[in-house]
Amino acid sequence: MSKVRKRGEQIRQFILENVEKYPSDVAALASQEFGVSRQAINKHIQHLVEQKALVATGSARKKHYQLHPQIKWMETYDLSKNLAEDIVWDADIRPLVKDLPDNVKDIWAYGFTEMLNNAIDHSSGQTVVVQLERTAIDTQIIIYDDGEGIFKKIQRELYLHDERHAVLELAKGKLTTDPERHTGQGIFFTSRMFDEFAILSGSVHFSHQFSEAEDWISGESDFKSGTAIFMKLNNNTSRTSKQVFDSFSSGDDYAFTKTVVPVRLAQYGNEKLVSRSQAKRLLAGVDKFKVVVFNFAGVDAIGQAFADEVFRVFKRQHPEMQLVCLNTNQEVEQMIRRAESTDP
Repeated sequence: MSKVRKRGEQIRQFILENVEKYPSDVAALASQEFGVSRQAINKHIQHLVEQKALVATGSARKKHYQLHPQIKWMETYDLSKNLAEDIVWDADIRPLVKDLPDNVKDIWAYGFTEMLNNAIDHSSGQTVVVQLERTAIDTQIIIYDDGEGIFKKIQRELYLHDERHAVLELAKGKLTTDPERHTGQGIFFTSRMFDEFAILSGSVHFSHQFSEAEDWISGESDFKSGTAIFMKLNNNTSRTSKQVFDSFSSGDDYAFTKTVVPVRLAQYGNEKLVSRSQAKRLLAGVDKFKVVVFNFAGVDAIGQAFADEVFRVFKRQHPEMQLVCLNTNQEVEQMIRRAESTDP
């Protein structure tokens, strides 16, 4: 392959990989990255439009570009007719991703079947809609059921105060309302395999990005009924499902021994994390793990009683556990150190 052709492919790949983030500025970005004129970049963009890799919208001076869907597919399934996730995968989804690398197909097989099974076994809905869209760069799938809503169900069955508490319990990784048939690990591992993962249900929007591996985000949503799960993955990622499992496992038995807990989800509304009851809410169920990473992103301060309950009382009750803190500011760090150094 000539150097000119190779450079042209590099430029076009760069455009495809950055167009979603910079839909109107991707030409300027590529021009700066490769040190070539905007006119030269525009020729590459036009080539991608002609190949139906990109879609152009807007006027000549205000062009916007986006990835062109190579595949757009949707199907509605009846949840009352003995629906089986593996059958849907084999018959409908796998043919749409059959040419992707094996590691990518493995991730899709795990994530899709786990999430569809949740809808089948837990939603109490009538139908589930599956949508798939594939571009030259990535594939995304949305699974939407018309049931009770995942966070509302967890809140109801575990007698929790609100849906945000349900998100906190789900984020820890071993929550299930049906322990006879489920381990509660499916959502945890699925969320960490994909580039982007989100659940919209009720008043809660719950998302995770692989590029921010230790960061869970929860915000307000107006998704009034059912549950929608969104998964997105680069078509050529080098990631494997085994790598993700291994990063939260230890020992020869590959037991699920590590979790990441988003501390700010222990808050209700605008309250501050100051009390022992809030700390106990945070700590519920984490004794199932050997390593617990407390992610303090979005937490500006914690109170003495909260810190003492987590980092003195709980820590001394469970000396075999490793507690790790992440994204702490100076004020939070000082309160943690104070609790750890306090004599009983």
